[in-house]
Amino acid sequence: MTEALHEIHGRIDARTINGVLVSTRDGLVLCGVTRGIEDDGVAAMAAAASGLAAQFTEQARVGVPRAAFFEGDAGQVGVFPIDASTLLVLLGARDTTMGMFNVAAKQALALLQDAVARRSSG
Repeated sequence: MTEALHEIHGRIDARTINGVLVSTRDGLVLCGVTRGIEDDGVAAMAAAASGLAAQFTEQARVGVPRAAFFEGDAGQVGVFPIDASTLLVLLGARDTTMGMFNVAAKQALALLQDAVARRSSG
């Protein structure tokens, strides 16, 4: 996973995404490229957010969650399932709209999933 993250890091929109973290669904950090955050705490909260998103979407009958988004006054955080056991956490830059963040985050997720798939099949 670390190799896949480093492979795609230069292709992520750095004006929109300013931090990337990959964790297990149990909240353990696998790898990351972040600045100024507590990776372990963010990974633990991502695991909790993912679990809550699953309960929430089930209760609302809207299907399996594809992401959990949070918007703060200084940026955004998105939590995405990469596969059954790992999560991608993306941190959005200040002054990025939620729409721009959503597009960049989904592109980053697709790049990472593709890199992981290529490494698994090779």
